[in-house]
Amino acid sequence: MLSPYRKILSRPGALAFSSSGVIARLPMSMAGIGIVLMVEALYHSYGLAGRVSAVYVLAQAICSPQLARLVDRHGQARVMRPAITVSSLGLIGIVTAALSHAPTPWLYATAALTGATIGSFGALVRARWSNLLTAPRDVHTAYSLESALDELVFVVGPVVATILAANVSPAAGLLVAVIGMIGGGFWFLSQRATQPAPTVRHADAPRHRSVLRSGGVVVLAIVFVAVGAIFGATDVATVAFADEQGRPDLAGVVLAVFALGSMISGLLYGLRHWTMALWKRFVVGTVVIALGASLFVLVQSMTVLALVMFVVGFAISPTIINGNALVQHFVPRERLTEGLTWIGTALGVGVSVGASVAGMAIDARGSHGGFLVVLGAAVLAVLAAVGSLRVLRAGTVDVPAHEDLPDVEAEPGTATTELSGH
Repeated sequence: MLSPYRKILSRPGALAFSSSGVIARLPMSMAGIGIVLMVEALYHSYGLAGRVSAVYVLAQAICSPQLARLVDRHGQARVMRPAITVSSLGLIGIVTAALSHAPTPWLYATAALTGATIGSFGALVRARWSNLLTAPRDVHTAYSLESALDELVFVVGPVVATILAANVSPAAGLLVAVIGMIGGGFWFLSQRATQPAPTVRHADAPRHRSVLRSGGVVVLAIVFVAVGAIFGATDVATVAFADEQGRPDLAGVVLAVFALGSMISGLLYGLRHWTMALWKRFVVGTVVIALGASLFVLVQSMTVLALVMFVVGFAISPTIINGNALVQHFVPRERLTEGLTWIGTALGVGVSVGASVAGMAIDARGSHGGFLVVLGAAVLAVLAAVGSLRVLRAGTVDVPAHEDLPDVEAEPGTATTELSGH
């Protein structure tokens, strides 16, 4: 049953860059919740914790497309090695500022520095897959695998961050994220053989217009802002709900269950040959996420919350996979980096807004207020997706997922990248 995954991982260098990419993505799942746990423990404010986390995610969302553009022009290692170094120092700066109970502007400044330079290793890994594979079915399988691995990171990361914060130090989870960033990141970047070649841009070549001129990309970005807000608000509300239930140690476990459901669905989704049109699958996935998220306002125990999150998680990976695949219809192949990264940016902006708004709602009304923010974001996601059916349908072809792109060889020198995670 897993033969499609074995096939792509048997390619030279594939297992190594995919494995190191998993480690390098640890900060993706640990930094946000780690900041919330540390700041709340030391400053006793969910609102402040949500805002600092939001600054980190927003800085990452704004700057990741710019880093991706530099990566396309100059190569992954040349750009990301100094970026990782600065980002690691920024994360250490957040820890130092919080432990010394520094004024809040220091928290915001170090969070912004970290987010601005951390980039997206999920994008870098997918760039290597797009460079290595040519058959559309193989690319679909690789993207599904990476979405599942994204969720694996979100299974492990929040649990580790929560356990360390509760039993070792409020800052311990962030320090582990630094280790993962440096160790996994530099291991990944040392693998030059699978690195996409930089895109050569001639001096007399016309300047590219932003891919945001594409109506399809704009629609996807709007939907992913709302979906990201669901994720960001859910993270903060879950931490607050666990604290109200007297089980703060279970917050990471419940968030891991959320990711576990998504990881399983992502692996299963990549194995099946789908016949429903791609744009339809994307809209259906968005609606299912929203329906599941609406149940959060009804939960009264950690057990029920975990169950609901596991079920909702099954709609996450397929929806993100489909969103990534849709981008390939809306932008030229040589602009795939920018297109996919903007989708990741939209997701990050949503996470930032959701975490910040939920933090304020929790301070005012408790965890129930945070879950109401989740519900509001879910409604916006559905309205954006359903209200843009004509745009999504017009820009795509009614073909199965494995046939979304023609079987063509990758153009020499083309570097393609993708999104980041939740």
